[in-house]
Amino acid sequence: MSKVKVVTIGLGYIGLPTSALIAQNGIQVHGVDINPHVVDTINQGKIHIVEPSLDIAVEESVKRGFLKADIQPVVADTYLIVVPTPFKGNHEPDISYVESATKNILPFLKDDDLYIIESTSPIGTTEKMMNLIYGERPELIGKLNIAYCPERVLPGNVMHELVFNDRVIGGVDEKSTNKALSFYKQFVKGELHPTNARTAEMCKLTENSSRDVQIAFANELSLICDKADINVWDLINLANKHPRVNILQPGCGVGGHCIAVDPYFIVSDYPMESKIIGTAREVNNYKSFWCAEKIQNEKLKFELENKRKPKIALMGLAFKPNIDDLRESPAKYIVNKVLQNDNNGNYFIVEPNIEEHNVFKLTNYKSAVENADIIVLLVAHQEFKELNLESNKIVLDFCGIKKNRI
Repeated sequence: MSKVKVVTIGLGYIGLPTSALIAQNGIQVHGVDINPHVVDTINQGKIHIVEPSLDIAVEESVKRGFLKADIQPVVADTYLIVVPTPFKGNHEPDISYVESATKNILPFLKDDDLYIIESTSPIGTTEKMMNLIYGERPELIGKLNIAYCPERVLPGNVMHELVFNDRVIGGVDEKSTNKALSFYKQFVKGELHPTNARTAEMCKLTENSSRDVQIAFANELSLICDKADINVWDLINLANKHPRVNILQPGCGVGGHCIAVDPYFIVSDYPMESKIIGTAREVNNYKSFWCAEKIQNEKLKFELENKRKPKIALMGLAFKPNIDDLRESPAKYIVNKVLQNDNNGNYFIVEPNIEEHNVFKLTNYKSAVENADIIVLLVAHQEFKELNLESNKIVLDFCGIKKNRI
């Protein structure tokens, strides 16, 4: 086998597609993951996550011998860190996975190697990892190329966007930036924008915080409109007729491992300066709680009027339409909250994009709608948009499928 060019640490929702894309371009990739099942699955040419076209890319790359998975890194020329950055304490970013991944490759680093963090990270993380590396390997000071390059892809379209989206690339010095630019030019057709590491880190956080603030405005409008007896969908449609207004659509909250998470990376480090960003997070979290309360109130109202408990269809668990990803999902939070408040209720839980769930018993969406008294639309999946909901059903539309009053 030819010499390994790239080691990727982390083979999840971003790490595996990135590894497969690089390998498809004829570059030797050694993917590392701590989960032996993930490693075995990939080495069989199969995938452990759902993402269109990824299965083809992995199968092809493994078959051609350009992609191999393992639980340990090896010597390479480029090291990509693509591991999770979860929370600890009160929404404080935890970079211990990035740190652990970095320590894992320390013995393999050599002159002129390229080290890139792609994991979403607090400002200054790349410099911290540089100091960690040089603290352990002082003979390499100034001889490595260290950079940060965040992903900015949409689940469900990752393989396309990894190629065609622009990328922001920031090194700890100009030499590192240029080396990273040359690396990404091998497989990215979007424009590459050079900057420094701190700006690149902040750019990723800014992009998702901006979306979070805009969604919070829409969600706040939905709360106001509910009290004011106004159809929020009609309101936003009319307001958007203004040539310089573009209000987003409200929902049942904000989910996913980006928009619902990244703003906290700013708020945690700059609490006094990030008032709008912090408040937007509160509004979007509150919207999920409000939806759960709305369902509870509708259930009690039904019981009083009909002298029996209603059958309720909770439609959707994913964090956004037409995907199977449940990470930080407001819909999943709402379903949990509703079930906790009513252990003996009659509920149909629906998620057409997954076959089974280890907590919830799932019901076919057509059967759920047919048998339910109250239909709660949590996620705007395509299947739900095609439903012909009977007029005798009570519908709580939190995602704008039917554009009726919530």
